[in-house]
Amino acid sequence: MMTMKDVAEKAGVSISTVSLVLNNRDAGRVKTQIAARVREIADELGYKPNPMARSLRTSKTGILGFVADEIYDIPYTAQTLQGAQDAASHYGYIILFVDTDGSASQTDQISVLQRYGMDGFLYSKPSSQVTEVPEDLVHSPLVLISTNTVDNRFPIVEPDEFAIGYDATKKLIGSGAKKIAYIGNAAPTIAQATRLEGYRKALKEAKMPFDKNLVVNVSKNDDALGKVSSLFDAVHPDGFFCYDDARAWYIYECAARRGLNVGKDLSVIGVGNDSNIADTFTPKLTSVAMPYYEMGYWAVCKLVSLIEKRSLGDDPFPKNLIDLPPINSAIPACIHCQIIDNQSVVGKE
Repeated sequence: MMTMKDVAEKAGVSISTVSLVLNNRDAGRVKTQIAARVREIADELGYKPNPMARSLRTSKTGILGFVADEIYDIPYTAQTLQGAQDAASHYGYIILFVDTDGSASQTDQISVLQRYGMDGFLYSKPSSQVTEVPEDLVHSPLVLISTNTVDNRFPIVEPDEFAIGYDATKKLIGSGAKKIAYIGNAAPTIAQATRLEGYRKALKEAKMPFDKNLVVNVSKNDDALGKVSSLFDAVHPDGFFCYDDARAWYIYECAARRGLNVGKDLSVIGVGNDSNIADTFTPKLTSVAMPYYEMGYWAVCKLVSLIEKRSLGDDPFPKNLIDLPPINSAIPACIHCQIIDNQSVVGKE
């Protein structure tokens, strides 16, 4: 197994220099070019840090706890956890994950994690509601993912919900739509209200009047289809911004029943870019991609900076990720979401 001594010999530097670089303590101590060379050689030799040795040296375990409360959204869970794991691996940590149901068992599961000596925690409850952080977590380094609290005591990373509504509506306006409907969520979530604000802002900037008759908030049931159908007949929208991809189905169904073609006669944009939904539509649905992976990655980077009480440098994120807010962003740190163009917007062939 390769050691720091092997890396130091090939790089022509001292073991202490290699230690500083590979433990991410080189900022201001080691020249940038030398640090880059050390990392390159370490990768080339396949050097892997010894977590047990680091634990003895630093009194840290190198383990992060990820507590997810009532998560049933598979894309959210899988992609967020993957982003968190990739960031953790990059900084020499591993993640233990538990999915709780918000009941008394949550305390038990957190207690189990704490017995392993967690260096810090991630907590996520993506219900788009104001929530209370479990008391068992508040005394450890902690970062929240898409979880809103009353007092903003802890770092939070979340999608830029206002921009989702604003960008989607602007795109519909740019497609030539004159009557743009918002098919919202009947549940009073934070995302519902904030996306509606973005929708209204885009209309105002375009000098298009806000018409409450173009806003229909629905659940996922037969009654929702009836409400959207009534909207078609009463107001005749030619553009639709949908709270999520699933609600776009009502638009496609109502359009088909009236002999209208999505992408030609009217435009539709969803939110989520869930391939299990968006790819089943004909034409394929244009949708706002949610930054699940990026939220997980950012959250771990922030948590590592809290645990190690240091900056991670000017650009701690991989180049292939969408633009992420700085680690020291104000609370909450909002990630701007991308619109994935497909064929459901007029003008997109």
